[in-house]
Amino acid sequence: MRTSLPDFRLEVHFARWEFAARHHLTASDLETMTLGELLALGTDEQRDQFDRLALGYLPTWGTAALRQAIAATYDGLEPEHVLTFAGAEEAMFWALPELVGPGDHAIVTVPNYQSMESLPIAAGAEVDGLVLRAQDGWALDVDALERLMRPTTRLVAVNFPNNPTGAVPDHATWRRVVELCDERGVRLFSDEVYRGVELDAATTLSQAAEASPTAVSLNVMSKAYGLPGLRVGWLACRNRALLERLERRKHYTSICNAGPSEHLATIALGAAERILARNRAIIANNLPAFEAFFGAWPEHFDWQPPRGGCVAFPRLKTGERADAFCRRAIEDAGVLLLPAGIYRSELADVPIDRFRIGIGRRDPEPGLAALDLLLRDGA
Repeated sequence: MRTSLPDFRLEVHFARWEFAARHHLTASDLETMTLGELLALGTDEQRDQFDRLALGYLPTWGTAALRQAIAATYDGLEPEHVLTFAGAEEAMFWALPELVGPGDHAIVTVPNYQSMESLPIAAGAEVDGLVLRAQDGWALDVDALERLMRPTTRLVAVNFPNNPTGAVPDHATWRRVVELCDERGVRLFSDEVYRGVELDAATTLSQAAEASPTAVSLNVMSKAYGLPGLRVGWLACRNRALLERLERRKHYTSICNAGPSEHLATIALGAAERILARNRAIIANNLPAFEAFFGAWPEHFDWQPPRGGCVAFPRLKTGERADAFCRRAIEDAGVLLLPAGIYRSELADVPIDRFRIGIGRRDPEPGLAALDLLLRDGA
């Protein structure tokens, strides 16, 4: 892999504004819990263990209890099929360069979380974008995917529910993607960090590691579970040899996760359905406020709620550049949004007239009111 990577545009933007903004309306995670609220979901024994937890090193693979809890969220997987990381980003940082290198070809969905394309490019692979188009409802085009495939294609990397569009393919399309990758001997890497908070449970996709013996599923406690402070992520894959290679790579970064974090993540996963139900309710309760805001400004915005996850990608219809609008929002109204330029890609054009908005944090009304006042003052 190259010794240098491009600036991570989203994190550079957040470093400037995330903790300075009065209203964080572009959060990519669900409303978090306090430590006390999370501990209350555990058993008496788990709470007692937390109080007596020794602050030493953990196994690089993750504790047996955590890997068992993670494996239980998949059909047909065992703890040996799980490797933990310090968040999803560390997992991507090592997995993608392991899966492709010079002479290999990769296909990556666009728009995407920047790591998904920057890391394969930095590894020396040739990378094409599988474009999700607004005019198609951000649909995944399997025929386009097949046309992009080459004899040297080694990786297809996707993210559903998608960040930033909230898109989720239908089940038949998803099955075709999995089958196409299996037929061609191509590794499917699936970022599934928003899985579980789809308001319509019927749209929830199977996890890639369940559906294919070679596919890799990425997940984390940060997004759908709303516990980013734990910094616990993982890869699930039935190819044990791949995980063993990645465990060796992890020795060069975190080595192991923090003991308190893995213990708390184990508690959270034991209460996964309760946490995800809570978080789906937050999204459902928030949606009317967003519908009302965008409904009041139909000449300014084209709005579609996410099919999955807690972020959406509305279109600005006024002709103003999204980056200029988002700068006015933060500087004049204290409202943090993410302009589409953060999602620009080396692989394909991303519409510049859009911005990311988050609907997973409680009490969005003050931020929406500030944005409404900004628009009225500018009308």
